Amino acid sequence: MLNVLRWLRKTGGIPTGSGKDPIAHILFIKNKYPEVYDNTHMFLECKDYLNLRLTGEFATSVDSIMLHWVTNTRDIMNVRYDDWLIKKIGVDGDKLPPLKQAIDVLGPVREDVAYEIGISKDTQVVMGSPDLHSAIIGSGAVQDYEGHIYIGTSSWVICHVPFKKTDISHNMASLPSAIPGRYFVANEQESAGACLTFLRDNLFYPDDETRFGKEEVYQEFDRIVERVPPGSNGLLFTPWLYGERTPVENHTLRGGLHNISLPVKREDLIRAVFEGVAFNSRWLFELVEKFIKRKMDPVNIIGGGAQSDIWCQIYADILNRTVRQVKDPIMANARGAALIASVGLGYCTFDEICHIVQFSKTFEPNHDNRRLYDTLFEEFLNVYKNNEKMYRRLNE
Repeated sequence: MLNVLRWLRKTGGIPTGSGKDPIAHILFIKNKYPEVYDNTHMFLECKDYLNLRLTGEFATSVDSIMLHWVTNTRDIMNVRYDDWLIKKIGVDGDKLPPLKQAIDVLGPVREDVAYEIGISKDTQVVMGSPDLHSAIIGSGAVQDYEGHIYIGTSSWVICHVPFKKTDISHNMASLPSAIPGRYFVANEQESAGACLTFLRDNLFYPDDETRFGKEEVYQEFDRIVERVPPGSNGLLFTPWLYGERTPVENHTLRGGLHNISLPVKREDLIRAVFEGVAFNSRWLFELVEKFIKRKMDPVNIIGGGAQSDIWCQIYADILNRTVRQVKDPIMANARGAALIASVGLGYCTFDEICHIVQFSKTFEPNHDNRRLYDTLFEEFLNVYKNNEKMYRRLNE
């Protein structure tokens, strides 16, 4: 227990039992393929490997290395490898790359690479960030306590915070941001847009990909959902199709449709999925607000799911918050990567980003739906509380 507390104090978290952290991948190679491990010079994250191929330089950013759980982040201005953590986790420190900031210029692109891909040999390569960290910047919510929601295959609720804190019971902690000297807190759920893909591929059109096309079907879902009254006629959907990561880490949870009756129509089922994903986000959202001890309003929304006006309105109603739909929300990751590089090269500052990122629409909560959604959300939580042990028995 003392070791765990010491670990939490230094990093804000600990390696999870799910095996999804990057450090688990390294330990898997070390234990299952020791020859590969011994012959590996350095372990790099995806974007760090691309940077190596572009420049010939080994390096990682303090935000990219975070989930290796071997860096001391207590002083956000001086994130560094910790010998005690490295020893405890059981990896060789010399196989970990040098640390840099996301905005650091790694160097010019190699001349042979520049020739091969058709760019100037004077092009500078900026360290950059992983997708989540880039999306934070691309959301435009870069000031402390400004929140954003991402709806993609998974979903998350994130905001920057000016302090280091850990909520171990809900898998939340202050982690290094792509912005040097800044923390953010994140709460991420496993399945969001993946639930719509499940509807498309496994229920409605498993043998008819041409009916609407792979993307057009989502627009058809939107049109259907717009015709269904809020609350899906009492139908509740829990989006735990791949277990859950936060606010509870539980790989045995499974999704479900609850309160089904004979009058339920296909339309109710589709809207229930939209609302169920948003109910789960509200679960995350309320815990993030508890973590920061203040209300996040308005909140920006990004990701492929944020292209849906009706889903944005559902989020506004269920969260009871003003939701701002970021322009071209599906491009938030790429936009964030470009903005990080722009800061690194001196073209703009992080403080200017809130004025650079634009919004397509703003969705205000419909207060006529407040009591209905509060009641359904309470029952959504009850589904978890009342069935968690059953899921464990069935799926452990």
